[in-house]
Amino acid sequence: MKTLQYKYDRIPYLIIFTDPTPFKDTYAGEMGKTVLKSHLMKPQGAESDTVILFMHPIGGGEYLPMPTALVKAGHHVIYCQSRYPNNDTALIMEKVVVDMGACIRDAKERLGYKKVVLAGWSGGGSLSAMYQSQAENPTITETPAGEPPSLIEANLLPADGIMFVTGHRGRAHTLTEWLDASILDEQDPSQKDPELDIYNPENPNQPPYSVEFVARYRAAQEARNRRITAWVKDKLAELRAAGRPYDEFGFVVHGTMADPKWLDPAIDPNDRKPKWCFLGDPQVVNNSAVGIARFCTLRSWLSQWSIDNTNADGFACAAKITKPTLVVNNTGDDAVPPSHAQGYYDAIPHDNKRIVHIQGANHYYFGQPELLAESAAVCSAWLHEQGLA
Repeated sequence: MKTLQYKYDRIPYLIIFTDPTPFKDTYAGEMGKTVLKSHLMKPQGAESDTVILFMHPIGGGEYLPMPTALVKAGHHVIYCQSRYPNNDTALIMEKVVVDMGACIRDAKERLGYKKVVLAGWSGGGSLSAMYQSQAENPTITETPAGEPPSLIEANLLPADGIMFVTGHRGRAHTLTEWLDASILDEQDPSQKDPELDIYNPENPNQPPYSVEFVARYRAAQEARNRRITAWVKDKLAELRAAGRPYDEFGFVVHGTMADPKWLDPAIDPNDRKPKWCFLGDPQVVNNSAVGIARFCTLRSWLSQWSIDNTNADGFACAAKITKPTLVVNNTGDDAVPPSHAQGYYDAIPHDNKRIVHIQGANHYYFGQPELLAESAAVCSAWLHEQGLA
């Protein structure tokens, strides 16, 4: 049966709210005000009191395939940018949660929607889980750097359902899985452990990797994350001790796309192709300008990249969610491995949950219109079943 494809209207709008802060961590805009750019997409001739909200920590997805596919299927969709569009250098996850809360409140109080469903796409997965867990049971009083905002005081409105669509566990855990474990000196990334340099053809450890090598590599990745975190805390303490509590310090993290699974498809296996990641050749991406966490600030590292300090561990947050949950896993995903989808499903503590696998689909459904349609149909059917359409 052919699915009806709705024409739709795309309505750009701004959300502006007061957000007191002693210093700016975004470039433009009035001090003490936050401005979010949003797109409301409404299918023509299909009224609804429910809206699906997509939000990613750094945005940039208002024209991605899935939001468009869902609105063409008859659902009302909002894609909201955070205050950090396309730049996560100084991003604070707790502030992005506040941004999501402002968007949901606007959708209900101004736009008139009675129900909101979170669509946790990619990096939006852990963001949505963090938001919903804090909206249902707020516990966070400050950022990992010990500063506002308090999510207890944010008065977040809970969403009515949540969909994890190719959502990863969180920025800190994803970065750690991708970190180049061979780098020994953060100031001189050419100093490497040759037995951990997976891009060195002379390394005696070659794919398929042994269980022992993978375990050693993963331990070295976590150790590197913690070394950076220790340096960040020392640097932040140094600034504060000098009487400069609001000062920041920028730094570069080299080697952030060296996950052994890119070279060995037997690690966390799915249908992805070897020697490839969603950004291209992983060896090139490892030190390219587009690599994640390449440019960082102290506070941002603690909030979004530190495995021991971030509040945005998707699995831990999902364990506190009580609302209906759908997990969609693309089996050809070249960014998010299947263990992340399964981890979300396993973490949800109630029985009103479902996991669906879209066979062969890559992360963005690029060049796969039939698999995009299949994924959108899965989401649409679930929304109808839950009374959220």
